[in-house]
Amino acid sequence: MVTFPPCKINLGLHVLSKRADGYHNLETCFYPVPWTDILEIIPATQTTFAQTGIPIPGAIDSNLCLRAYHLLEKAYDLPPVSIHLHKVIPLGAGLGGGSANAAFTLRLLNDLFALSLNSAQLQQFASQLGSDCAFFIFDKPMLGSGRGEILEPVALSLTETFLVLVKPDIHISTAEAYAGVTPSSKQQALTEILSRPMDTWRQCLINDFEASVFKKNPQLEEIKNQLYQQGAWYAAMSGSGATVFGLFNQPVDISIEFPDCTYWGGVLT
Repeated sequence: MVTFPPCKINLGLHVLSKRADGYHNLETCFYPVPWTDILEIIPATQTTFAQTGIPIPGAIDSNLCLRAYHLLEKAYDLPPVSIHLHKVIPLGAGLGGGSANAAFTLRLLNDLFALSLNSAQLQQFASQLGSDCAFFIFDKPMLGSGRGEILEPVALSLTETFLVLVKPDIHISTAEAYAGVTPSSKQQALTEILSRPMDTWRQCLINDFEASVFKKNPQLEEIKNQLYQQGAWYAAMSGSGATVFGLFNQPVDISIEFPDCTYWGGVLT
């Protein structure tokens, strides 16, 4: 069986407080983006993992696809499988590509072996693999709180909006991004901001990571400004970076503006 794990952007990201467990409480809106990796899982005589496309650093055993398989294998005594991941979504980009791979491994195994797990059950497994893995169990915008694993639907649609993603050759670690943020709970609720007319988002829809990340990586702020110059009605960094996105009312081709960056453009559904 083959599936296509997508990525996401964050519409606003507020870091509210640091928790006793070392994580942070936050609020954000996850929005799915149809830029995908390719994931194939088939029954096999022994469990194997192969990866093509963009190289993924680190030991194979630590790959999120394998971790997701072993999580369900332990719970349901699954037979061996062969997993092949073709990586397209850039790493360290703030797009959640690795989290999507983990969540879609759970979803694919659920279908392949007829486990009959519902979304809530899959969400519980996904939450054990990463803070934003649970979002990718769903195929719709969601408000995230807690570490990002507490989700609720949000009545928000960007259908027919043209999205541009620009990822320069910069890698920002999550730890580095959080180190530059001062948590604050004295922020206007994200739900209130998102309920406003979208043409006001530029003034009030904020990603708390931008201030410190842009200071250390001014190229990202330059990209954001260029997206506005090209006609975006909203632009921001996704997650903890290093991808900057722009939302447009019509298709644009600005790849020539960013020759040294990974670039994607498409219509949201």
